[in-house]
Amino acid sequence: MRYVSFTRLKEDVKQEILSSLKIDGLEQFVDAIRFDDLSDHYFDDSIVPDEWYSTSDIKTRMQMRSGHESIFVRLSKVIDAALPDSLIVLDSVTEIATQSSTPALWNNLTGLLRGLQRVAKKRNITLYLLLTRGILDSSKEKELADIADAVLLFRWEESSSARRQRVMYFEKFRGVMPHLEERDLVKFAVRISTTNGFEVSNIRVVI
Repeated sequence: MRYVSFTRLKEDVKQEILSSLKIDGLEQFVDAIRFDDLSDHYFDDSIVPDEWYSTSDIKTRMQMRSGHESIFVRLSKVIDAALPDSLIVLDSVTEIATQSSTPALWNNLTGLLRGLQRVAKKRNITLYLLLTRGILDSSKEKELADIADAVLLFRWEESSSARRQRVMYFEKFRGVMPHLEERDLVKFAVRISTTNGFEVSNIRVVI
């Protein structure tokens, strides 16, 4: 498993996982995750001071910038280095999509994602991409959804008992969607418990 981040610290992600779950052997599992921090590429062209995101000295940073490669090229190298049958979490598409405002950069992003879809199938890699809804234009959201094989949406909603609960539903799932619709498995209640991890239960009941 690889966890690719553009802005988050490795220790921050690890601590979030460890504090959310109480499972035997979790620490060893988290230690086995390969973290790829691409913050240098993400922040290099911004006004963020170097000291906030980089631990390298000035000379090293200048050398890196002289041969600076785009964040898309760096991401493709990370994917290339992943073993077959891997799970790769990309946290998050939102961060690089908001920086791809020009048509050329947007085409680079969508082209890369379409390429990732192909190489993932060839190497049996599962890519889990995070995208926050409502930040991009709806047309761009739809374009990204069109590239993916499956789109899962998570949101909070009020239940009949006036309690908020997190629900999940599939907007798209190639090869599986017809079977979900046949069995009326449309909406699921989901939660994260410290003992069982990520729990899913069907809340759509037809009488």
